[in-house]
Amino acid sequence: MTITQGYDLLTNTLHQRRQKLASLINFPVILWSGRSIPRNYPALTYPFRASSHFLYFAGLPLENAAIRLESGKLELFLDDAPASSTLWHGEMPKRAEIAELIGADAAFPMAELKARATNAATIALQNSWTQLQQSQILDRPLAPPKSPTGIDLELTQAIVSLRLSHDAASLVELRQAAAVTVEAHKAGMAATGNAQIEAGVRAAMESVIISKNMTYAYPSIVTVHGEVLHSEHYHNSLQTGDLLLADVGAETSMGWAADVTRTWPVSGKFSRTQREIYDVVLAAHDACIEKISPGVEYQDIHLLAARIMAEGLVDLGILRGNVEDLVEMDAHALFFVHGIGHLIGLDVHDMEDLGDLAGYEEGRTRSSRFGLGFLRLNRVLRSGMLVSIEPGFYQVPAILNNSENRAKYKEFVKWNELEKFADVRGIRIEDDILVNEEGREVLTGKLPTKAPEIEELVAVNT
Repeated sequence: MTITQGYDLLTNTLHQRRQKLASLINFPVILWSGRSIPRNYPALTYPFRASSHFLYFAGLPLENAAIRLESGKLELFLDDAPASSTLWHGEMPKRAEIAELIGADAAFPMAELKARATNAATIALQNSWTQLQQSQILDRPLAPPKSPTGIDLELTQAIVSLRLSHDAASLVELRQAAAVTVEAHKAGMAATGNAQIEAGVRAAMESVIISKNMTYAYPSIVTVHGEVLHSEHYHNSLQTGDLLLADVGAETSMGWAADVTRTWPVSGKFSRTQREIYDVVLAAHDACIEKISPGVEYQDIHLLAARIMAEGLVDLGILRGNVEDLVEMDAHALFFVHGIGHLIGLDVHDMEDLGDLAGYEEGRTRSSRFGLGFLRLNRVLRSGMLVSIEPGFYQVPAILNNSENRAKYKEFVKWNELEKFADVRGIRIEDDILVNEEGREVLTGKLPTKAPEIEELVAVNT
């Protein structure tokens, strides 16, 4: 890793973040970066990704490092690379150099961390090896990050309050991720006509991201089986009449993410039924974005999408009944089962390692309703938040063929009419929306959503 090249470390911003944390808590904090995980033998590892909580305050994706925060000051704990590693990895910056880059007040070898760990709070990492190290150094068991206790809970709540709204430095990174993601989607659309299988489109999209020295923020979803919400297979052939759903987002070298989905016809032209469903999803997408503003309940935005989806499906003859009643009984969720979106930041589902502590206002819990149980965000929107808006329509066999669902909704779903839309497996349209004082800004707004514009982008090489 070439730490000193290409990074604007914005040490003033990092300092401000540490000061804000110090104003919320009065105990020391230790945050670990984590370590790479062996793939099948020790020297061959999966790509390293530093803990987002570490990145937020340290600013660099350092491996096998920790920071100690107290009263706004930062101490870095990191071992210098052994001389023998130079052959394989080249010259690496020394601990003192790195400490200066991130504005650390002091720097020590990792062996000295335990002596500075008394009464410190932390957040447990997903990596089991690092969790064990955390527990040993802190000399206490750690609760999972989704259910912390004591000072770990206080720390978690403080970090959530800071990371919910993005500062100027993070927005620079998030805009870069969004711009590259838009470029990647356009490349995917243009490559569709010459691709034989889904992997060809995936390659075109990810090559744009890689060429910008970024990585993908999550495993790319590029599939003709849009009803499989998180499909990670790319072997299916692209056939005339198929819709291709691509959910692909870039992540900057500093860890900031984008998350965008578009759905387009492989042939370059939507069929009548595909266009009808697409326009229903787009209507929900547009209306939800228009509603975003500080002070608005995110759950209300989700319910707006549910009503628009239900109304559209009634108009198409798929559902029957009063729209409000259909939403109340969750009939829309047969086709739109997930939530309208989530937080975006250093993680594509930002702070989801903390479970609903980040996504839900204090005192709120997950609904048991079929149409609300998958809502990832249930907060009042505030300026500086970045959220996704991603309504969708899916024909999931496990849901539609479920005997209980068939019985419960037999009077409200026109199954024979639904068969006319067999060429629509899944459609999702997703953008990244920044909440600001004026209302909103669509960071990914340069990527078209209207069907004719999508068709034009795909038809270039079809």
